[in-house]
Amino acid sequence: MNLPAQHTASHAGAASKPQRDPHGLTAGNKRARLMDRLFKNYFLFSILALCLVLAMVVFFIGRTAILTFGEVSFAEFFFSFNWTPEEDRFGAALFIINTLSLTALTMIIAVPISVGMAILIAEIAPNWLKKIIRPLLDLLVGIPSIVYGYLGLTVLLPFLRDLSGEGLGDGLLAAALVLTIMILPTISRISDDAISAVPKKYRDASYALGSTRLQTIFKAVLPAAGRGIVAAIILGMTRAIGETMAVVMVIGNTPQLAKSLFAPASVLTSNIVMQISNVEFESTWNYSLHMMAFLLLLISFALILLIRYVGRKREV
Repeated sequence: MNLPAQHTASHAGAASKPQRDPHGLTAGNKRARLMDRLFKNYFLFSILALCLVLAMVVFFIGRTAILTFGEVSFAEFFFSFNWTPEEDRFGAALFIINTLSLTALTMIIAVPISVGMAILIAEIAPNWLKKIIRPLLDLLVGIPSIVYGYLGLTVLLPFLRDLSGEGLGDGLLAAALVLTIMILPTISRISDDAISAVPKKYRDASYALGSTRLQTIFKAVLPAAGRGIVAAIILGMTRAIGETMAVVMVIGNTPQLAKSLFAPASVLTSNIVMQISNVEFESTWNYSLHMMAFLLLLISFALILLIRYVGRKREV
């Protein structure tokens, strides 16, 4: 009587075992491997598609930009201040200098405020204030640039006119102040993360040596977070150089070298967006505008590579 029961139990046990293929894989393992292979191929395809798009952008902008030097000499384009396309004069030096001047002025204003705010959030502010400031900065990062430009046009320019006595008020200072407000949240939040990531033992060791709170921040914490803060500054600089709409609305858009903070001027981005729709595609004017865009692209690449280099040194 026991034999049939044992035979039935053995069949039940065999039925409960997962089915295996000749390679010893269960059906669940096969599905997991299939999903892993699909995700791997999907991610590989995404990376290749991204690289292809980036290569196409560089190729098409660069190919059109190089055509500039078929009609304009290298020296004239980069060292001449005469930008009068109607007379076939395409000197872009004034736009390059104005762009660098605007970026430098923006960094001079934005960096001390941004880093100081990051120190306040990470080291000084109580927890309830941190919970208010950090989400607020994250919200400011997501505001479209044209909103900042409109506020600069309607609020900042009248204020600068009244303050300076100038007739217009637009120029490098107005553009720098708008860009400062735009990049301040980015630099502050990244610097805040870098400072917060400094191990607590650095602070404890500094206090054990008799340092004050201020000495601990500036002589122990900030040097340890230095590379992260530098990366934040470079990232903010990248956005400042490439910003277009906010700058167009407050800088004046006059193709001349800025000789004062309140003189209407133009930078690479504003000159491109103001003129690109009014020129023929197969013209030296259009090629010169593409060359300006290609310069901005190269500057952005250089700054991004610099961020990667700083981050790699930090890991080492």
